[in-house]
Amino acid sequence: MKRLFVISGCNGAGKTTASYTVLPDILNCDEFVNADEIAKGLSPFHPESAAIQAGRLMLDRINKLIFKGSDFAFETTLATKSYSNLILKAKENGYHVTLLFFWLRSTDLAVKRVETRVKEGGHNIPEDVIRRRYVSGLKNFFGKYHNMVDEWMFIDNSGEPYEIIAHKNSVGEVIKNSGKWNQLLNSYK
Repeated sequence: MKRLFVISGCNGAGKTTASYTVLPDILNCDEFVNADEIAKGLSPFHPESAAIQAGRLMLDRINKLIFKGSDFAFETTLATKSYSNLILKAKENGYHVTLLFFWLRSTDLAVKRVETRVKEGGHNIPEDVIRRRYVSGLKNFFGKYHNMVDEWMFIDNSGEPYEIIAHKNSVGEVIKNSGKWNQLLNSYK
């Protein structure tokens, strides 16, 4: 079966870092489409100036991979609902879709993680954008995306070790930390 992995979560949640280990080593997926990495390739010293072009190239690459029937993953904050059509298209083309959501316990932690990334040479995201994407990504996960994929895993990546809060597989939903899960549901659904 063809597989699509959606790597999601707020800015600073560790999506890219986790992807470089989880995708090839655990999920046996070696095609990772990431607009931030594309932007770095287009403009290494000012990747934010290439963000729109990188987004277009990412969508083009995703469509080509679906057409070829390749296993692949892409990264998103889920801050918009624009990927829902791509997920539906993949499912219509026989893909099994798994969504991994990396969550942080607060917007302040997300801002601090991005600040640390910038100090280490990574790309910046304005604070207001981080905070907006944090909320809209959670609302879209609970309101749209988690219902349209075959499997999902919701991971608290706020500290070490990470914690799987809940997941859904072919059997159904499994809530591992009902306190956190219910609080998130009440806040963002």
